[in-house]
Amino acid sequence: MPDEVIIETRNLTKVYRDFWGRKKVQALKALDLEVRRGEIFGLLGPNGSGKTTTIKLLLGLLFPTSGQALVFNRDATEVTKNERIGYLPEESYLYKFLTAEETLDFYGRLFKMPRRVRRQRCAELIEQVGLARAKRRQLREYSKGMTRRIGLAQALINDPELIVLDEPTTGLDPLGTRDMKQMIIDLRAQGKTIVMCSHRLDDVQDVCDRIAILYEGELKELGRVDGLLKVRDVTEIHARQLSPKAQDEIRAVIAREGGELISMDNPTTTLERLFLDIIEESQAHPGRRVRGGRDE
Repeated sequence: MPDEVIIETRNLTKVYRDFWGRKKVQALKALDLEVRRGEIFGLLGPNGSGKTTTIKLLLGLLFPTSGQALVFNRDATEVTKNERIGYLPEESYLYKFLTAEETLDFYGRLFKMPRRVRRQRCAELIEQVGLARAKRRQLREYSKGMTRRIGLAQALINDPELIVLDEPTTGLDPLGTRDMKQMIIDLRAQGKTIVMCSHRLDDVQDVCDRIAILYEGELKELGRVDGLLKVRDVTEIHARQLSPKAQDEIRAVIAREGGELISMDNPTTTLERLFLDIIEESQAHPGRRVRGGRDE
């Protein structure tokens, strides 16, 4: 069911208050969005934009001030739904004295997996994340990239339907980043739904189907990556075997002169340029949805 909604937020708002109950900061303002089954959904925004607050609300680690978050059509505050979720935080809090095998076995026990299933699952995940040669080394000996890999394996131990990734490529070298992005794409091919936060816009552009851009707790843009990056007021034409006269007439002359029209479409910008433009427009016009969304 590709259009099945896995995550839905309705007017989701979170206000942090001080010791006396006075409003300190509004971290999230009336957020409305949907994440559908089988897609990779990206949450973008500068520091303090509400990304981490959104994730914590979805996981039931925080309670909303107003509005509602639904995960699997259940209120996000129902922690039992987390059995179907895998979570990779920005900093993986793993036991450094355990090996990769022992780490995954430990988390498998938390999910009350039978020993046989647990051993098989651990072996599969260690192979999947490329740590077979280091599976018996203690995590304190792991590099940053290796730690991210075992963190991803830990997030997958329960074979979750929904995977939440917070800065999944943090600390990875170019090869590790490429491998991590490929693993994320492979998870989508397995039918998983993935929500990821990242400061690396090129990573999001490479793997995400749709994105939401947040700024100061407000949703500023929402839509498909390919649709958002199109430059709507410019048209590109790619053609072969055209004479100079045919180039002047474009479409009509292409057909008349026997040229081959390869494509005629809108060019795209980059996600980095889109992101910076939205932040600049948000600063110039506070409180206003920047572009209203396209191709959602």
